[in-house]
Amino acid sequence: MAHLFTPYSIGNLELKNRIVMAPMCQYSVTAKDGKPNDWHFTHYTSRAVGGAGLIIVEMTDVEPDGRITDYDLGLWSDDHIPSFQRIVDACHAHGAKIGIQIAHAGRKAEDAPVPVAPSPIRFDGPQYKTPRELSTDEVKQMVEKFAAAARRALKAGFDVIELHGAHGYLIHQFHSPLTNRRKDAYGEDLALFGVEVIQAVKAELPSGMPLFVRVSAVEYADGGYDLDHAIEICRRYRDAGADVIHVSSGGEGHPGARRPGNFPGFQVPYARRIKDALQVPVIAVGMLDHPALAESIVANGDADLVAIARGFLRDPYWPIHAAMALGEKPQVPVQYQRAF
Repeated sequence: MAHLFTPYSIGNLELKNRIVMAPMCQYSVTAKDGKPNDWHFTHYTSRAVGGAGLIIVEMTDVEPDGRITDYDLGLWSDDHIPSFQRIVDACHAHGAKIGIQIAHAGRKAEDAPVPVAPSPIRFDGPQYKTPRELSTDEVKQMVEKFAAAARRALKAGFDVIELHGAHGYLIHQFHSPLTNRRKDAYGEDLALFGVEVIQAVKAELPSGMPLFVRVSAVEYADGGYDLDHAIEICRRYRDAGADVIHVSSGGEGHPGARRPGNFPGFQVPYARRIKDALQVPVIAVGMLDHPALAESIVANGDADLVAIARGFLRDPYWPIHAAMALGEKPQVPVQYQRAF
């Protein structure tokens, strides 16, 4: 059997294959109320029909002003739970496990009247505003907002929680020297906010339910951190309770002298370095939609799981077609078997 289609277990989570649908914002909450609608239902359920082992719902925010835009999902109210539960139940019915990425955009919240951040440093671009620095008490309240969102995700039936600590959003802003210039404990210890969020969310999870954390392994803006910094941050996050590290890169600012590779597999070495340094399961992501490449990543031990992003936008049935390309018999819903 191709390695990509072997089962994978961590804690109580059992996946039928190593294929993860990466979280990708849809900007489709037309009512601007944070609730998933028919678009989200169709979008995620079709990937479950298509054979994904794990689907991670897009960045979902812990408060209204934590959204990138007002068209993003939210989990700041119990009113959101039923709409998410409908999606979860449908994905389970088609054999997929499903997680949700909980986050706060921080200074990248485009539609917030006054964004908040670790420090009042504006993200470059005409759509961004200068953020207000969170007080120490407000930082502690923000930790509780993450925990409350996790409680709601559990009520909706999600199998996995992922915290978004990458791409220049709030957790990333705290652990980056570029964006955290605070003078309190959260500035003296750049990992502290992320550690406290992980601990608070982990305390909400039932025993055996894994917690994922997405990180940017390197920053591309001039003066940004390198992989050694990310490894130490991830070490703190692992020790705080993160079970799986989802390894991406960048997002903190416009690239300077160092630029992203932008070729298939360019982030995989980062995942391998973090996996080897910390002995922690990792997810690789970034232009990995060629089946042979995805297979090689798992077969070589570079990562435990492979996240497919734009490839899943182009092809909801990517796992079925990948199986055929790798000489495997695809798992096809009975309704579609006449086509195979």
